[in-house]
Amino acid sequence: MNSSQLLHHYRHLAQQRLTVFDLETTGTHPPAARVIEVSVLHASLADGIYEQSTHLINPGVAVPAQITRFTGISQAMVDGSEAAEDVWPRYAARLAEGVLTAHNLNFDYEFSQTECRRLGLSLDRPKIEQLCTVHLARLMLADLPSRSLPHLVQHFHFPVKESHRAEADTLACWYLAQRLLTQILEENEQRIIQRFQEEWLPLSACARLLGRSRQETHELILEDGFDPRTSARSGSFRYRRGWAEQLVDKIGPALPLFS
Repeated sequence: MNSSQLLHHYRHLAQQRLTVFDLETTGTHPPAARVIEVSVLHASLADGIYEQSTHLINPGVAVPAQITRFTGISQAMVDGSEAAEDVWPRYAARLAEGVLTAHNLNFDYEFSQTECRRLGLSLDRPKIEQLCTVHLARLMLADLPSRSLPHLVQHFHFPVKESHRAEADTLACWYLAQRLLTQILEENEQRIIQRFQEEWLPLSACARLLGRSRQETHELILEDGFDPRTSARSGSFRYRRGWAEQLVDKIGPALPLFS
């Protein structure tokens, strides 16, 4: 989607009820890693938070020491909590409504799907009903040095006590979505589009916008005098969304992409 289409998309989401959630897990890759804490809140820009529910979960597996150091959740805490089969049927129902929202949504959604499938529960949802606040922050806050949730909490001074616990991170995610979606709804349309166009995209995303190969896209951007930056994390080039959109306007509609 180009910036105008993204504006329409996010203004639509901003008027829906959001289901914001966060998980703490024993690792990074399900199904070997398991969920040990879940929090879900329902909210809307019009009415604020309806309710929030949080549970520690006993998955029946060991909590690694590094996870305890990172989250503060100990083995004793999960051993004394409800079992996964008692918790997930309630949370699957909560996650089945509203626009599913999380910071790094794919991570939390994959874990939730895996836990539900383990119990024979369904958690499949259309992608149009999902909102990742990492993606939203990249659009609206392109030049912040970090868009991790703890850094965003500090940047905006959100009233959240501790990071890396599901309840606090869910609340922080809601505050972030509320702030950025409100700006998208209320600020001048052209100003929001200009902010979107400041987003730094990988070459693959620019190539999709142009409908051309990565190599041709890179060459076209350089020919037009735009100077990509290098990602501190991956070392790969990043390009402003607006550059790619200017090239689309200049060279015509996207062509079939073969590489």
